[in-house]
Amino acid sequence: MDWQGIFHGFVTVLQPENILFVMFGGFLGTIVGMLPGLGPATAIAVLIPVTFGMDPTSALIFMATIYYGAMYGGSLSSILINTPGDGSAVAATFDGYQMAKQGRAGPAIAITAIGSLIGGAVAVIGFMVLAKPLASFALQFGPAEYFLLMLFTLSAVVALSTGNLVKGFISMGFGLMLSTIGIDLQTGVYRFTFDNVFLSDGIDFLVIIIGVYAIGEVLYNYLTIDKPAGKKTKYGRVWITKDDWKRSKWPIFRSSPLGFLVGILPGAGGSIASMMAYSTEKQLSKKPERFGKGAIEGLAAPETANNSAAVGAFVPLLTMGIPGSGTTAIMLGALIMLGINPGPLLFESDPNMVWSLVDALFLGNIFLFLINIYMVRVFVKVLDIPSKILYPIILVLAFIGAYTMNYAIIDFYILIIFGVIGLFMKLYDFPIAPLVLALIVGSQMEQNFRKSIVASDGSLDIFVGSPIAIVLLILTILSLIYPLIMNVLRKKWEAKTDEQSSL
Repeated sequence: MDWQGIFHGFVTVLQPENILFVMFGGFLGTIVGMLPGLGPATAIAVLIPVTFGMDPTSALIFMATIYYGAMYGGSLSSILINTPGDGSAVAATFDGYQMAKQGRAGPAIAITAIGSLIGGAVAVIGFMVLAKPLASFALQFGPAEYFLLMLFTLSAVVALSTGNLVKGFISMGFGLMLSTIGIDLQTGVYRFTFDNVFLSDGIDFLVIIIGVYAIGEVLYNYLTIDKPAGKKTKYGRVWITKDDWKRSKWPIFRSSPLGFLVGILPGAGGSIASMMAYSTEKQLSKKPERFGKGAIEGLAAPETANNSAAVGAFVPLLTMGIPGSGTTAIMLGALIMLGINPGPLLFESDPNMVWSLVDALFLGNIFLFLINIYMVRVFVKVLDIPSKILYPIILVLAFIGAYTMNYAIIDFYILIIFGVIGLFMKLYDFPIAPLVLALIVGSQMEQNFRKSIVASDGSLDIFVGSPIAIVLLILTILSLIYPLIMNVLRKKWEAKTDEQSSL
């Protein structure tokens, strides 16, 4: 562990402007996380233009604390109105809302904050221990290994995305197609530009991301804008009893490392981590029948895991330049726009940035715990903002953000087109994460593939020419057959359950 780097990171984070970014990012992230349908990915996509002109370290701290704050905020609407802010907060509705209906919303909010604090702290320690060794290991990667790593990342995201495998592949393929628009970097040939000079450098992926996430989400939410919201509940004193802690402490300590390890895996993220933690605790519980009926341990476990996974997702992003989720993919795009190239060399070229981020997450974790305990009444008022006021504000921010990318009117048309595409994908259950990841890593994949072919004189043996390449190839194949295996096991389990119930 680089203690000197950690110390210098604290010196950077404790500068007044960076403390403000930690506080403001966490506060803003919590608010956005509470709003149904508007998760951290949408928040970062809309606010990327704000980071232009900022110091890169400050920009990274700001985006990271927005992401982290949204993990906290998503649970509040799950508990109070049974409406999760995003996918990672879905598991909080199982027992959190039931606790609120029983008049225990205060303890539910408190255990969420406590679990998130502990899970985040454990994950930050895990980051400190694992990040540099992983970065050193990544230095052994050549073009073939990087191509296979990106291929594995895409296959894992497709396999673990919501929706079926075919739709995941269609989404990924569409993203790869979009990444080829513009001048071919090796031959100078114009590809798919339709003789439009504005497309010679390709479509700005951040405009597409804002369109798919922000515009697409708003259009989708407008379709349900007149539907009645869930019933609000009173929350009382925001703290827990000794019995609550006794029931929750071991689920919290078990879910912390689980969430971190799941977060490191490409494509897994907070949704998978929270569901795994909930399922694990239900299986380990001596009274599993309490789960789903207001069991505080059934809320503590998933909320701990999803915050821990949020920190874990930064490990592949910063050590290998590979985003592990849709949100970190957007952050990767923003970092590239800021002139930062995440990867193993980042630890050598700018270690202060990495350790400043880690220290910012640690401080942000404490800050978010305090505001979720003492300012919950302020946050809950956000749920009272009429959707007909909120969504137009988001649309205005999205258009301003898209225009400030290149100051080109054509970006407005692209934004609208991809907003409609995002709406279509949402309506027909096409996963968006594979499209975003493919769009961002597609160009790098192509270049690394072609470099590998040139280096091997056209032979494909280079993709099995090293132990790392072979392992990545095996992992890619396993990630693709994983959903099929799980489907078969699920059907067998259901058949066995039906047979037992008939007896």
